[in-house]
Amino acid sequence: MNFASDNCGPAHAEVLAAITAANQGFAPSYGADGLMDAVRERIRDLFEAPEAEVFLVATGTAANALALSTLAQPWQTIFCTPLAHINTDECQAPEFYTGGCKLTLAGEGDKMTPEALDAAIESWTAGDVHVSQRGPVALTQVTEKGRVYSLEELAALTEVAHAHVLPVYMDGARFANALEALDCTPAQMTHEAGIDALSLGGTKNGCLGVEAVIFFDPDKAWEFELRRKRAAQLFSKHRYLSAQMLAYLTDDLWRRSAQTANARAARLAEGLKTVPGARFEVEPQANMIFARLPRATHQRLHEEGAVYGMYEGPLDEGDADEPLLARLVCDWSITEEEIDRFIEVAKG
Repeated sequence: MNFASDNCGPAHAEVLAAITAANQGFAPSYGADGLMDAVRERIRDLFEAPEAEVFLVATGTAANALALSTLAQPWQTIFCTPLAHINTDECQAPEFYTGGCKLTLAGEGDKMTPEALDAAIESWTAGDVHVSQRGPVALTQVTEKGRVYSLEELAALTEVAHAHVLPVYMDGARFANALEALDCTPAQMTHEAGIDALSLGGTKNGCLGVEAVIFFDPDKAWEFELRRKRAAQLFSKHRYLSAQMLAYLTDDLWRRSAQTANARAARLAEGLKTVPGARFEVEPQANMIFARLPRATHQRLHEEGAVYGMYEGPLDEGDADEPLLARLVCDWSITEEEIDRFIEVAKG
């Protein structure tokens, strides 16, 4: 009953098999391998973006920080939500790799509205040498609270950004989960909605450790290559990154894995509705659930070995009926039996 994070689950057997298959003989280094050529063409085809430039890095933080450093100048500010991963969980990596960009918070919590974004942009006077200049807009899809921007919401936000001549970056660590939740095409959720650059997450959805950075504007490619090398994210034995990403995108593995994770989360959410005292902080939409359960319920679950994130506490003292916020995340490997057991224990 491990719902700690989709970071904690195993890599998919098809990904591991691809790494083993790539581990034969010699191959060109630093991204010149043939597998990377196949990855590039596969992504261009999937995203209906024949001019897109594609690069691989090992972590989501590297993808975010390097992509934003390519889109921003050091004297600019990046617009994001208060709960954006780049604001709360990356130890100032975006600020470091951009050479000092500020982060300006727009909206509340995990999502922003066009009105909030426009107000945040307008709060910085364009052309005033004494203040930060306006820079990229960063959106997260799926959001840090497990919600999904609709295509209409994305288009409205990018319209505001582009009206101010600002690029839009999407942190897609859980991109596949959002894609399945919306039942749309990769193109519809990115460049057709006005997204200029994307990190396509693999690590949280069955890969060992790989993320793709996609620029729909190829003019940014060379600068990103230089920044990736300078940041020590250009792997010598790059074929092992390529092998993961190619397997991930072959035979719809990325979408199948996300479908399973989302379906398991939906099963878990339905079960939680039957648990006395349980209530959702936000309505679950993908593979993450934020729910409040009575302290006594949490204690029972922990005693039976359940693992998940506690956002409030303490767990071991206080009113047994006090609701405490928790985060439960499903990955592709979670079984229905684990979910059913979790609900059984929670119900007491």
